[in-house]
Amino acid sequence: MALVVPPPNDKKRVKVYELRHNDWFDRGTGFCTGRVVGDESKIYVESEDQPDRTLLETRITKDDGYQKQQDTLIVWTESTGTDMALSFQEAEGCAAIWDFVSHVQQNLMAMAGPDDALSDDAMDNFANPLSLPRPELSNLDDIASLMRTVIATPQGRDSLSKLVISDDYIRKLVPIVTMAEDLESLDDLHHLCNIMKMLVLLNDTQIIEHVVTDDVVMGVVGALEYDPDFPTHKANHRRYLRDRSKFKEVVPIQDLAIKKKIHSTWRLLYLKDVVLARILDDPTFSVLNSLIFFNQVDIVSHLQGNTAFLEELFGIIDDPNAPHMRKKDAVCFIQTCCAIAKNIQAPGRQTLYANFIQNGLLRVINFALLNGDSSIRVAGTDILVAMIDHDASMVRAYIFRSIQDSKRPLTDTLIELLLIENDLGVKAQAADAIKVLLEPQQPPPPPNAETMARNSNNPEFLSKMRNNAASANPQIDSFIQNFYDNSASKLFRPLKDLEKRRPIVNLTFQEVSLFQHLIEILMFLIRYHLFRSKIFIFQEGLPARIAQLLACQHKHLQLTALKFFRTCIGLQDDSYIQQMTKNFLFEPILNIVYTTMPRDNLLNSVCLELFEYVKRENVKPVIMHVVENFREKLEEISYVDTFQSLILRYDQMQGYNAEADTTLFSQDSDGNPHRTSVNGNQRWQGVKEMDAAEEAYFNTSDDEDELANKKAATKRPSMSNGVSQAARSLVDYPDDEEESLDGQVGVMERMPIERLNAQAADENTKSSIPIASTPPLERLSEKRRREEDDEEDELGKLSTTKRRSSSVSSVSSGVSIGSNSSNVLRRKKGFTSSGKETTGGSNEKIKISLAGRTSADGEGKRDEGG
Repeated sequence: MALVVPPPNDKKRVKVYELRHNDWFDRGTGFCTGRVVGDESKIYVESEDQPDRTLLETRITKDDGYQKQQDTLIVWTESTGTDMALSFQEAEGCAAIWDFVSHVQQNLMAMAGPDDALSDDAMDNFANPLSLPRPELSNLDDIASLMRTVIATPQGRDSLSKLVISDDYIRKLVPIVTMAEDLESLDDLHHLCNIMKMLVLLNDTQIIEHVVTDDVVMGVVGALEYDPDFPTHKANHRRYLRDRSKFKEVVPIQDLAIKKKIHSTWRLLYLKDVVLARILDDPTFSVLNSLIFFNQVDIVSHLQGNTAFLEELFGIIDDPNAPHMRKKDAVCFIQTCCAIAKNIQAPGRQTLYANFIQNGLLRVINFALLNGDSSIRVAGTDILVAMIDHDASMVRAYIFRSIQDSKRPLTDTLIELLLIENDLGVKAQAADAIKVLLEPQQPPPPPNAETMARNSNNPEFLSKMRNNAASANPQIDSFIQNFYDNSASKLFRPLKDLEKRRPIVNLTFQEVSLFQHLIEILMFLIRYHLFRSKIFIFQEGLPARIAQLLACQHKHLQLTALKFFRTCIGLQDDSYIQQMTKNFLFEPILNIVYTTMPRDNLLNSVCLELFEYVKRENVKPVIMHVVENFREKLEEISYVDTFQSLILRYDQMQGYNAEADTTLFSQDSDGNPHRTSVNGNQRWQGVKEMDAAEEAYFNTSDDEDELANKKAATKRPSMSNGVSQAARSLVDYPDDEEESLDGQVGVMERMPIERLNAQAADENTKSSIPIASTPPLERLSEKRRREEDDEEDELGKLSTTKRRSSSVSSVSSGVSIGSNSSNVLRRKKGFTSSGKETTGGSNEKIKISLAGRTSADGEGKRDEGG
């Protein structure tokens, strides 16, 4: 392959870029050469730092679509679909490589085979010959219709782009805009606007670069002012672009190429963000971003390498004779440079900040933050935040040197700015800067402080935490300690002063924002500075002051205060919990629940989540404090079960079982699961009306009862198993026990008859030591046989006992009641388990069978058998 132009063997300094996820990635800086290897022509870029490493090796083909943008940029698409770019340091080097690429592609097209004798462009022109008429007012409609038809296909878009560039068609359209405005022809202006939109949306970099040149841009944006979608409105793009006050040259820029790129970048930004914002598609947006990015890289590279320019720029701030407006412009220029640096790669950004700091960037920040002009304070805060986002360690090192030199540290300046600034945006930026500067180490501790609290007794966890603390930078540790010693009190002074301000009313928006930022900083310190923050918070009494804010009228401030207490409880630190319970800080939280229930709003939900966490994690000190002091208020909150669960949990901790509501006459529910429940497991509700049998019983006299007992004694059957009467070992209780039981009889007589009967029936089925007057020994064996063969329902047995007991003339005169030791006897009048009257006179002694257990059912069977 014979080349008309030899390959440029002299090395051209260049940067290699690759488009990744719509962002240009810097591969590195190297030297570019063109080479012919065999039958292939290639572009090589060798690394500047490592000559043995190749940054780029690409083969030139006729289909890669190389484009030259501006004077120092070549862009193309690899066969794999990756977009690549070469940014040359000098325009001569770019021109040499571009000539080499162009001649290689021409030779490849000329050397194509018979089937490919015609180039792609020739084929396109042959298949669809394209030509545009000369623009005039009379044929603007035809031109717009023709363009609309052509751009429907990719081949038509490419053909139209090449035609517009080769014929310089846009420059021919510019005078028509002025003519249509002079004639006030609105239809022609609408056609011109549509034509300009279609030309810009062709996504051709050469067309877009041509649009923003000095002699064309006003005509293009002039046509775009008359949007047919808004026929009754007209934009003022030209007036904005002509305003020279928008461009302020703080320090004269001698390089005309850089100055031209600054103007072009500003116009491209205006096109992207204002003029074309409503109609931009993704490809056009990507092309505009690429052009802006490469222009900004060139501008920043020129500025950071110009030492004389930087010295003059930063000298304006230190010059006491410089006018205030010029200092303001200098700060704004530095702010713009830092904003541009956010979009460039990390190495270039690092070099820029290093040069700026070397020339006094931090002095500029101090000057801006303390300035009375709000716009300068905003600019200074933006510069500081950009620096902290890039590398917070640089700012910390500067502050640490200021502390060692006994100078005012930058943190005090930020604190003062946060306290006195009225601009809410500046307050937010200052608060964020303080939190980043106080971050102890990288990487930060786990954000889940609750997990840390739960692992506080784990030796491995504590060892790891100690190792992390030991490996932390001692300079950062000293910096943080200095903050707590000298700056923290000034920062949280507004919270401390709330003690003198009761009640919390008439808060301004600036005060609300300040308190909100202070509480968020305090939560940050609690999570990251566990021990230092705890000591400081308790010394200043800040939790009580934050609790005062729960009574303010601003809901978002109340939410922030609740978030603070939720963070303290989530740590499960006994010190924080003790502080909250000691100062009764749960009372205002409960007041919020009480005043907002049962509405489902965010404030109420946050409070409920706090108490739900206390219940779920079983934070016992909080549960005991809340229930002991606010039990009545908790019982009134019934629309959720959280607070009832807290009361139940408290009762369980005190050893009280709410389900076993035991009294003197209550039954042990664990003794027999099949036992008949008294009154449906409900509490006794009072004395019920007596039935006819009970009424007749109380109408009888004691003499009649004694007579009935004597008759029953004469009819009592003898023992059928042959056991002698002496074998029935009956033990008489001593007199003192009888006296005590006499006292219990009086208690029993005051109980309602119906409940006593039911208790007696229950107890006779389960009592371990039944009480009877003369229980026979045969009942023990019968009891055992009954228990072995017991397959009947307990309720049926009790009913059978009632029927059988009614036909027996005499029964035992004792009643066994009470699950434990609550056995009460009625000596004058007794009841069987079925509630019937028993015999037994007033002088009959109370005796206890030591032979074994008995039951009402067993008694009934024995008597019936006799």
